Order: sequence, then structure tokens, then C-alpha cells
Amino acid sequence: MKQMFDQLVKFLQQGIAAIFHFVELIWVWSVDQIGKLVAVPWQDWPLWKQVVLVLILAAVAWALFQVGRELLQAGVEILSAFARLLGSLVRTLPHVLLAGVIALGGVWLVNHLDNSSLRMPTWLQASDQSSATEKSPSPPPSGQPSTPPQDQK
Repeated sequence: MKQMFDQLVKFLQQGIAAIFHFVELIWVWSVDQIGKLVAVPWQDWPLWKQVVLVLILAAVAWALFQVGRELLQAGVEILSAFARLLGSLVRTLPHVLLAGVIALGGVWLVNHLDNSSLRMPTWLQASDQSSATEKSPSPPPSGQPSTPPQDQK
């Protein structure tokens, strides 16, 4: 699960990085074009060309203003989505905590339960005894010392 989550995060990072790289390329190219436009000796131009230059500069300013508004709105939406994501993850915490407490209680109960007071049903005991006798030899009667097989002659 962690590996899948890491892959998803890596994919998102690469996608966001590619988008920002593309925006950077467009931005640098646009600034370069505006710089070339401003570097032209426009004082010697006829009036109609100067009016067109002012209209172009106004259109560029309007486009940059729109970009700024959209980036601000996108930033707000991204932060809102991130807050919703964190809220969703936080809402799961009580259930995860409850599962942990149940598991802890179950482990404690199994480890500290007194088995001597519990009796197994006879039908389970019979099948349990027959399988135990097939697997291991019966112990020697009490009172007689048991000797390992290698010491017997």
C-alpha cells in the first residue's frame, strides 16, 4: 500500500513539475517578446503604429492580469482540496484507533485468559487425544524414571 501511495505522489509531483516547466517556458518566451517589442525605437514611428503598440501593451497587461487571477483562484482551490484531503484522512483516525484498541484488547485477553476454568467439549477432546497419540509416544507411567533411548541396553 505504501509503495502504491509513493508512486501516486511521485506521479503527481512529476505532473506538477511538467506543468510548471511548461508555464516557465511560455513565461520566458513572452517576456523575451515583450522585451524585443519595447527595445524597438518606437519614438520615430508614425502615430498609428504607436497606437497599435499601446493596444498591444494593454492586451498583454490584460492577459497577465487574467493569468494572475486564475493562478490566485487555482492556489485557493489547491489549498482547499489539500485541506479536504487532510480532513478526510483525519476522519479515519478514530476508526484506526478503535481497530488498534480492539486488537490490543484481544491480544491481552488471549494472553491473560485462564484456560484452566474452561472445559473443552468431549467431542473435541476425543479427536484431540487420538491425533496426539498418533503423533507422539505415550509418556512413561509416573514414578518410573524415564531414560533416553541411547542409554538403554
